[in-house]
Amino acid sequence: MSPEEAEEQEAKKQAAEDQRRAMLVAVMMPEARERLARIALVKPDKARSVENMILGAAQRGAITEKVTEERLRGMLEQLSEQASKSSKITIQRRRPMFEEDD
Repeated sequence: MSPEEAEEQEAKKQAAEDQRRAMLVAVMMPEARERLARIALVKPDKARSVENMILGAAQRGAITEKVTEERLRGMLEQLSEQASKSSKITIQRRRPMFEEDD
């Protein structure tokens, strides 16, 4: 890949990210954006998932008014519930090989 192609690809990525930010600004209240920015500092993957949820809902027309901080908290809770359901841990204890039956 030539340096020009790499630079062009980077410019496209930056343009897409700018468009994403602009859409989020359009559908979110300032307080909700601030909270999401604070979350992104600690858990960027979780913040990205919430952003995807918001943008998807906006594209489907499910968001009729701007996302408030309360609605954002609800989305975060919903995301946490989904994560806890999918990450189930089971512990199986090993039995000794030579068990004595009395």
